[in-house]
Amino acid sequence: MLLPMKVAQGVRAGSIDLAFRNWRRQDVRPGQEFRTSAGVVRVVAVDVVDPSAISDADAVRAGWPDAVRLRRRLAPGDDVETYRVSLEFAGEDPRIALRESADLSEDDVADLDRRLERLDRASSYGRWTLATLRLILERPEVRAPDLAASFGRETAPFKIDVRKLKNLGLTISHSVGYEISPRGAAYLARTTRTD
Repeated sequence: MLLPMKVAQGVRAGSIDLAFRNWRRQDVRPGQEFRTSAGVVRVVAVDVVDPSAISDADAVRAGWPDAVRLRRRLAPGDDVETYRVSLEFAGEDPRIALRESADLSEDDVADLDRRLERLDRASSYGRWTLATLRLILERPEVRAPDLAASFGRETAPFKIDVRKLKNLGLTISHSVGYEISPRGAAYLARTTRTD
């Protein structure tokens, strides 16, 4: 479930605890957790609702000024139902602590070598992990389209690949571009892998 940054920050702050979505089938389940720009958010409950029953108070709890504007945004169709999703902040993104852990053991380096090698082997366009890490190291906070163009790649798949590196704690995302995390810098200094 995608949450805009403003909504994710509201969940973290406690000022937002609802979201309303139109889905053909339920997209999330109670207990499910997902990462957002503000940390981890947990789904508490999911219920089908009649959009006309959404109150102004519910709309405010979802980050909207009133129910009329929220209903206009939902604009339900014949083949979708409106879901009321209760949310709560579940904690910090675990990737933050991971990316700061730069004291890598030999086993940590070997594990990262294996994981990156697996990503390279699964790629339809060849080895990309080390080249991407080195490019981000050389060009921090450069727009993703510009970095992708360096490899002759489309932006969207490039960003998905960088997210895979972020999930390993090797990069940090910014509003524009990326940078190598302390863990990523330590890994690059110690790995013996080549492109």
